[in-house]
This record gives sequence, structure tokens and C-alpha cells, in this order.
Amino acid sequence: QVHLTETGGGSVQAGGSLRLSCEASGYNFDKYIMGWFRQAPGKERELIAAIKWSGDATNYADSVKGRFAISRDNNTNTVYLQMNTLKPEDTALYYCAADPYTVAGWPRGVSDFSSWGQGTQVTVSS
Repeated sequence: QVHLTETGGGSVQAGGSLRLSCEASGYNFDKYIMGWFRQAPGKERELIAAIKWSGDATNYADSVKGRFAISRDNNTNTVYLQMNTLKPEDTALYYCAADPYTVAGWPRGVSDFSSWGQGTQVTVSS
């Protein structure tokens, strides 16, 4: 059974940084594309970053491109999200997720992911 646990959320001021971690267990981590989503109150869950199996290819939503960086360590079954230059509009619940389906190109949204963590809250104050 796939199990994902996010840590690293918190409260920061605008311009600050946070690093989220997601530890995975229960499956062949290096066979899955991993993604980070976020969901703000009243909004849909948004895919903001994804990383392919070996970690050599990444993809980002325009809203975070140039500020956030996704990475993975297949030795420790962990995926990271480094978030820099945070803005108040980055405030959301952040989730990591595993995509076992996509074999070419990039996942596009929630339906491409089969397993989810419980989420970690990020709050950015102005």
C-alpha cells in the first residue's frame, strides 16, 4: 500500500523560503512520477510541480516557475519542494502525490495520480 507523508510546512513572511519533504513507502518509488499539488480555500487542487522517475526532468506550473524547485532522492524514497520568494498567494495546503500511469509526457492533473499524502499547510503573510 502506497503511503506518502509530507512535512515542512509552516508560516513565513513574503519573500521567505520553505522546503517541503514527502517520504514515500509501500511501492517502487523510482517507478512513479511524483508531483506536488496545492489547494487554497475555495479553489481546485492545482498541480504545481512534477518530476520524472530518475529526477532528470521536471515540470512546473507558470505560477511557481522560477521560484520553486522539485527534486527527489530515490535512495531515501523522498521528494522535495524547495519554495523560494514566497508570496501570500502561495498560501495553501500542499500535497505530494504519486503517478503510476503516465509513460510519456507529463501528468496534467488530479486524475493522473493514484496516491496522496495528508497535506501540509503553508501560510505566507504579507
